[in-house]
Amino acid sequence: MVLNRKIPSVLPSVQEAGDAEQREEEEAHTSLGGINSRPPTRPLASFSRGSIQTAPTSAGTRSTYSAASSAHRAHDSTEENEGELEGGPGKRSTVEDSENMPESEDGWDTDLEIEETEKTYDPTGKTKYLEACQAYGVVPISYFLRHMKDAELIMMHHGLGPQGAKALSQSLVTNTCIVKLHLSDNSLEGEGAAAIAEMLKDNCYISEIDLSNNRLGYKGARVISAMLMENTSLRKLNLSGNGFNDPMAPFFAEAIMNNQKMETMDLSHNMFGDKAGETLGVAIAENTGMKELNFSWNYLRGKGAIAFAKGLGANIFLQVLDLSYNGLGNEGAKVLGEALKVNNVLEELNVGNNRISLEGAICLALGLKENKTLRVLGMARNPMKSEGCFAILKAIQANRESTIEALDFSDITVNKEFEDLYNTLKSLLPNLTVQHGGNTVLFKKDKFKTDPLTKLKNYLQEKNVRLVDFFENVDEDNSTLITRLEFQQGLMKAGIPLSQDELQKLMDTLDKDKNGEIDFSECSKLLCS
Repeated sequence: MVLNRKIPSVLPSVQEAGDAEQREEEEAHTSLGGINSRPPTRPLASFSRGSIQTAPTSAGTRSTYSAASSAHRAHDSTEENEGELEGGPGKRSTVEDSENMPESEDGWDTDLEIEETEKTYDPTGKTKYLEACQAYGVVPISYFLRHMKDAELIMMHHGLGPQGAKALSQSLVTNTCIVKLHLSDNSLEGEGAAAIAEMLKDNCYISEIDLSNNRLGYKGARVISAMLMENTSLRKLNLSGNGFNDPMAPFFAEAIMNNQKMETMDLSHNMFGDKAGETLGVAIAENTGMKELNFSWNYLRGKGAIAFAKGLGANIFLQVLDLSYNGLGNEGAKVLGEALKVNNVLEELNVGNNRISLEGAICLALGLKENKTLRVLGMARNPMKSEGCFAILKAIQANRESTIEALDFSDITVNKEFEDLYNTLKSLLPNLTVQHGGNTVLFKKDKFKTDPLTKLKNYLQEKNVRLVDFFENVDEDNSTLITRLEFQQGLMKAGIPLSQDELQKLMDTLDKDKNGEIDFSECSKLLCS
C-alpha cells in the first residue's frame, strides 16, 4: 500500500444511537485487535467508513444508507479523476507505479539477459555431441570425448556406423580444434557419408580427412562429390576401398574439375574401369590444383588407360601419380612416355605391375631421355626382364639433365650387363639408388673369390692331415666311394671352414659324373694337382 495517502471513503456508515456508542466506535478505530493504529488525520464524520453498524436499520434508514453510498461513490470518482490529472494514469495503484517507474542506470534486469551473458562458447562441441547421441540412440565414444581438443583425431576401427557418424557430425560442425580427421573402417556407408559431407560444408577447419574402407557406395560418391563443389578448406582426402565403379566416376570428375583447392586424393583399391579412365582422364587434364593422386589397384585397361595417361600429359600441376596394379600394358606405357617428354612437373611415377613388357619399357625410356623433373620411377613386377631395365638406365645415362634418384625394379632379375651400366652411371649420379630382383650368377662370382677346392687343400696342409686319413674316417664300408651327404658331414665334423654355398660348390666339383658319389682317386688327383 502507498503510505501517507488519503484513502477516499467508498462505503457509507449509519448514524449511531447515543454518544456512548459513538465513543466506543472511536476507541475501536484507534485500537484494532489490541494493536494501536495511527489516529485519523481528520475527525470522523457522522457517516464515516470507520463506523460500525451495531443495530438493525429500518426502511428509512436503508434509504438514507443508499443515498449516502451514491454520494460517496460520486465523491470517490471525482477524487480519482483529480489524481489522474495530477499524477497521470499510472498513479492509480502501486503495481502500476512500479511498472511505469523509469529503469535504473544499470538496466539489464531481466533473467533472460543474465543467462545469455553467463553462457560460454564451446569450441569442441561436446554438449552438442552428448545431445546428439541421446537423440540418435547411440553410446557416446569416450575416446572422442577425451580427444576433442586434439589437432589430429584418429578414430579408425571404432564401429561408428551411420547413426554414430550423424552424432559425431553434429559436434564437428562447430569444433575449431580438429584439423585432421581419420575415420577409416567405421562402416559409415552412404548415410553416414551424407552426414559427414554436410558437416564439411560448414566446418572450415578440417583440412585432411580419411574415409577409406567405409563402403560408401553410390550415395557416398554423390554426397562427397557435392561437398567438394562447396568446400574450399579440404586439402587431403582418402577414399580408398569404398567400392566405387564406373557409374560413379562422373561425380568425381565434376568435383576434380571444379575444386582447385584439393591437393591430395586417394582413389585406390576401388573398381574404376575403362569408362572411368576416360571420364577421369579429361578431369585430370582440366585440374590446376591437385598435386598428388593415388589411383592404384583399379581396373584401368585399354582405352581407359590410354585416356587416363593422356590426361597426365595435359596436366601441368600433378607432382605424384601412382598407377600401380592396373593394366596399362604397352599402349598405356607408350602414351605415358609421350607425356613424360612434355611434362616438366611430375616428380614421382609408379607404374609397377602393369603388364609392361620390353616394348613398353623402351617407350617409357624414350620419354625419360627428355624429362627433367622425374625423381622416382617405380616399375616393379613388370615382365620387361633385364633388357627393359637396361633400356631405362641407358635413357637416364643419355639425359644430361635427368634428376632421377630412385628406380624400383623389384622382382625383376637383372644380368651382369645391367650391373656394369649401373656402376658406370653411379659416377654420374651418385645419389641414384636401384632396387631389383638380383643377379644370382653375378653374386656367386663375387662371393667365391677363393676356390673352395683350394681352400680345402690349404686347410689340409696347415693341419697336416692326410686325405687318406680323412676318407678312412668318412668311408665306413672301405669302398673308396662316399656319398655326397657323407662327404658333407665329414667336412663339417673335421671343422673345415667352408660355408654352405662353398660346400655345395666343392661337392659339385668333385662329383663330376653327377651320380651322387665321390671317388677317392678322383678327389686325390684334384687335391694333389
